[in-house]
Amino acid sequence: MRAASGPVPDDVGAGEIAAEMPGVVHLDLLREGLIPDPYLDDNEAALAWIGLVDWTYETTFEPTPDELAAASVHELVFDGLDTVATVTLNGAVVAEVANQHRTHRFDVSTLVQAGANDLVVAFRSPVKYANAQSVVLGARPRPYPTPFDAIRKSACSFGWDWGIATATSGIWRPVRWERWSTARFDRVLVRAETAGETAAEGAGGSVVVEVAIARAPGVVESSPLVVSVAVNGPGLAEAIPSTVVAVVGDRASVRLELDEVERWCPAGYGEQPRYVVDVRLHGEQVIDSTHRVVGFRDLRWNTEPDADGTPFQLVVNGQPILVKGVNWIPDDAFPVRVDATRYRERLTQAASAGLNLVRVWGGGIYESDDFYDLCDELGLLTWQDFLFACSAYAEEEPLRSEVAAEARDNIVRLAHHPSLALLTGNNENLWGYEDWGWKLALDGRTWGAYYYHELFPKLVAELAPHVPYAPGSPFSPGGEHPNAEAHGTMHVWDLWNQKDWPHYRDLEPRFVAEFGWQGPPAWSTLTRAIGDDPLTPESPGMIVHQKAIDGNAKLTAGLVRHYRVPNDMETWHWAMQLNQANAISCALDHYRSHWPKTAGAVVWQLNDCWPVTSWAAIDGDGHAKPLLHAIRNAFAPRVVSIQPRGDGSGAPGLAAIVGNDTDDAWSGEVVLERRGFDGSVLARAAASVEVPARSALTAPVPVEVAEATDAAGELLVASLGDVRGLWWFAEPRDSALAAAGLTVETASTGAGVVAVTVTAGSSVVRDLTLLVDKLDAHASVDSGLVTLLPGESWVFTVSGVSSPDAPGALGAFSAEAVADPRVLRSGNQLVAPVPPA
Repeated sequence: MRAASGPVPDDVGAGEIAAEMPGVVHLDLLREGLIPDPYLDDNEAALAWIGLVDWTYETTFEPTPDELAAASVHELVFDGLDTVATVTLNGAVVAEVANQHRTHRFDVSTLVQAGANDLVVAFRSPVKYANAQSVVLGARPRPYPTPFDAIRKSACSFGWDWGIATATSGIWRPVRWERWSTARFDRVLVRAETAGETAAEGAGGSVVVEVAIARAPGVVESSPLVVSVAVNGPGLAEAIPSTVVAVVGDRASVRLELDEVERWCPAGYGEQPRYVVDVRLHGEQVIDSTHRVVGFRDLRWNTEPDADGTPFQLVVNGQPILVKGVNWIPDDAFPVRVDATRYRERLTQAASAGLNLVRVWGGGIYESDDFYDLCDELGLLTWQDFLFACSAYAEEEPLRSEVAAEARDNIVRLAHHPSLALLTGNNENLWGYEDWGWKLALDGRTWGAYYYHELFPKLVAELAPHVPYAPGSPFSPGGEHPNAEAHGTMHVWDLWNQKDWPHYRDLEPRFVAEFGWQGPPAWSTLTRAIGDDPLTPESPGMIVHQKAIDGNAKLTAGLVRHYRVPNDMETWHWAMQLNQANAISCALDHYRSHWPKTAGAVVWQLNDCWPVTSWAAIDGDGHAKPLLHAIRNAFAPRVVSIQPRGDGSGAPGLAAIVGNDTDDAWSGEVVLERRGFDGSVLARAAASVEVPARSALTAPVPVEVAEATDAAGELLVASLGDVRGLWWFAEPRDSALAAAGLTVETASTGAGVVAVTVTAGSSVVRDLTLLVDKLDAHASVDSGLVTLLPGESWVFTVSGVSSPDAPGALGAFSAEAVADPRVLRSGNQLVAPVPPA
């Protein structure tokens, strides 16, 4: 790799640099020590020149005469080129490309030769290209300066309100030389169909395979070719014998009937059995083969209007699903670094928080096959946006053809996955067209409507008729305003931007596809990435790593109504993390309390792509923030929350909402207690309840329990068995929370695992959380945001501790170290004075 032209620093120059494949320019320069880490301090600004440079990649491959003679067709296949490039082989131009999101296949049979073959991929500056195309196509409304809408490249690679601007170039997915004769598969579509909506209606299923083939030049259509299909998987004593059909022209279609199949279910609703479908193309012998891994499930979204508007209710195998979701962005600003191991770490974290759906946001990328395979395995439903976000997009050439090509590529690649629950035309563009002043600014120009309402639904119907499609998110199925509360999906952003988080309770959406609250990353991530001395909320590095407009001001405004803003940096960090978690707890508890009217909530966002203050639950170094514990608590299979509920007469009141997202009824006594912070019971009531499977029940709180005599020193506790919900009568800043008198014990329970037992003293302890990364950056903890009544204990299980495997080894997790008030945090610390460590 080398710089071809542009503002290249002297120490980089035009010299050749070894390039790793797949890869991008930044990573090659970083590996060679030619640039600093873009994620640290303000290096982002110092490296902006990279996106203004044209970069050239070169290699030589050397076929033998026998290799050339063994096949009649030779093709170069690029699974991903980022983004605008000229491909030449032995000096001849093979292609001009301009789309990061598709596969490119080029016939080079007349160019490839025995001996040395010179392959060159010359990239143009993506920033310069996007700017030039914006002029050619006509400028359109967008939220950021660089016209990401004018180039088919990951929008967030030019920066976002949580993301670093990289403007990468490179061969970011594998490249290979393929050679074949006679014919090959050009397209293979596989889908698993169930015989009925539920297993009781029909135990069987069908596998449908549709193939298109490419024939080598000179191979006539009359040459006999056949396709065979075999299926193997759970419940089958042996593979279903191959079904063989002849290829007619360039097409073949196969249907296999299975008398009995096991159903694939979302996480929390059953198991995830999968079946392997082997597909082979035969001439005189097997000349091509592939396979798909599928799952049998019936899936639909119910959008039939009802008395409350228009639902957006997911139904799988006849069972309405309480959607517990998160939005996903690229897990690294350089996605090539995200391998199967990284995907497993992140998606396992998601599954551990009780999630059952991941929405792949439209400003990033179509993730690699590893991502969707793991979602299939873990039962995480996937909602995939087509890659259009927050901007108006031209419908003219060359974008029009590129959009169609990338959509075909990715529908074909993803459609067989049992986890794929929805394809969506865009993120927020329908909303933007209605409410963000686009109509005036566009002045009659196209803005993407053709893609969302014509092209994509046509392609989905052709290539993946079993996959539901929605034109956008948010979207109202009946033609109402796209972000209407009573219809379809809704994005809720006015709270973070303008209001306080208790106002989440003002809305009863049918389905919430985006909402979020900011917080800083883990302390170890923050201090690794930012070298400011002193480090303060407003120090230069902190501002660089805060991309939201007025982000820090909104953090302060969102905190001060609940806690006073701390003066020292570590306590400020904890306060902002805690407030983020409390905000989303409030929203999720509220939305879940309105099940099934509110059929799901998708939190913005699960992950980060670099170290930054953002809405994420998992930071750029992979550390869980307290927010992930909030999500886990709210999405537990069984929950109790206390919500404001009137009695129908307009009078205010409280109710305990018991949510049961399991297959078994939940019965027992709901105990309602108003307690003092010293644990004393000031009022009590109880009621026997039985909550059916997959449902919720409302238990009104009697007035004598619901109304405090001393709001500053009391709380309401609703318990059903060992599950409970809490209601605080006063904001913590106005309360009488005392210093948390805690007793800490630690014990090794296995290699790298430590049990931390914390016992409360004479006063309630609010939102107790162990910030394990401060002791060990490799460690994680299973729970957080725990409220203890006086005398109660909680056991935190810490895993991944960097310590010897010797029996009893605690590593950094001695009782004294854990008890450090900078490590063992609570809401009490933000109200009552805490002795210094």
